[in-house]
Amino acid sequence: MGTVIVLLALAGVVGLIIRSMVKDKKAGKSVQCGQNCKHCGGHCH
Repeated sequence: MGTVIVLLALAGVVGLIIRSMVKDKKAGKSVQCGQNCKHCGGHCH
């Protein structure tokens, strides 16, 4: 039972991280360019 609870909690955290990454990407931010694609010269795409 404990394993199932930990697995569900971990899946929730991973889901939130992915959701945040997708949201940032749609807003024009990128991890590769220091969270600001406007100043990378177009290398983020």
